[in-house]
Amino acid sequence: MDTSFEYVFPAIKGVQARREYYISMCPLRLIPKLFIFNEEELPPELRAQRTLNKNRLPEMARYILDNREDYTFSAITASIDGDVKFTSTDSVEDGKRMGRLRIPMTARFILNDGQHRRAAIEMALRENPEIADESIAVVFFLDRGLDRCQQMFADLNRHNIRPSKSIGVLYDHRDRMAEIARLVVLKSLIFRDVVEMERTNLSLRSRKLFTLSAIHAATKALLAPRAQDFPDDADQIAISFWEEVSKQFDEWQAVRDRRLMASEVRTNFIHSHGVALQAIGRVGQQLIQDKRTWKRKLKSLRNLDWSRGNARLWEGRAMIGGRISKADSNVILTTNVLKNHLGLTLTPEEHRLEEGLMRGGNGVT
Repeated sequence: MDTSFEYVFPAIKGVQARREYYISMCPLRLIPKLFIFNEEELPPELRAQRTLNKNRLPEMARYILDNREDYTFSAITASIDGDVKFTSTDSVEDGKRMGRLRIPMTARFILNDGQHRRAAIEMALRENPEIADESIAVVFFLDRGLDRCQQMFADLNRHNIRPSKSIGVLYDHRDRMAEIARLVVLKSLIFRDVVEMERTNLSLRSRKLFTLSAIHAATKALLAPRAQDFPDDADQIAISFWEEVSKQFDEWQAVRDRRLMASEVRTNFIHSHGVALQAIGRVGQQLIQDKRTWKRKLKSLRNLDWSRGNARLWEGRAMIGGRISKADSNVILTTNVLKNHLGLTLTPEEHRLEEGLMRGGNGVT
């Protein structure tokens, strides 16, 4: 095979684990052509990557297309199975790290990390070819065989930790619902200083009563299904609702006033947990349709026994085996308690889960 034809990439040379590697920029138009993912038919032990999850691709491609001015993709990592040559462009010692990486066209590229980014780029290019001249960073390693490629995949993903839902809401400035949730926490008197903004789970000793992710989910339930197209005063509507809710729970205010510890309230009551907040939000979505009566009806929440010791009411709904459960089915079954207490009608889905619980299946079908 003719090896006189080659790819030439401007690159920076580095050393890691005593092995040379190279960093370059690659135009997006070349990504689908260079990095061909064709390992899906192989058994896992003969692959260097996980199977492509095609369900993720439309969302990732849409992210590029909908955020043309500020999308961000991290580098793709690939191993090169071929005889590569690096030529320095500078004789000065520091400059020797910069040069051109020459890769024969007969070489094979093995993706170690980034196959979903590569496939999403290909999908986005089909819809908008204008992005073809934009680029993505590529880290090139020299191929040392299947075992080494598999080890690289394991190492690259070993320490990946998905950000918590709370910090995702805190830092997301594109999502309208995330913005509303932040404003609710910042502007609401009852939530200020008692919401954990970074973590999704509260430790036993935490002085916080709620998490930002719980407020986000509950407020989304309140404003659904119109959250993305809600008017500019959506945060004020949500603040008004949650302030009214807070009046029904003396324990919330006691935590704000430092008369009760947040951990004590979380341990003894259901109403500060995410499952209850989301259920209250679902109920509120129906209540606020009538601006004249929703505040009056909401006062009935005060008459419920929200204690965790009331297993007869909450077991199988907000709790499973005495432990709080945030599963969607438990949110709905908790909503059913509130709706029945307030005299509101159940949706078909709520009816179905309620019947399942009555049959002894805890609403799970």
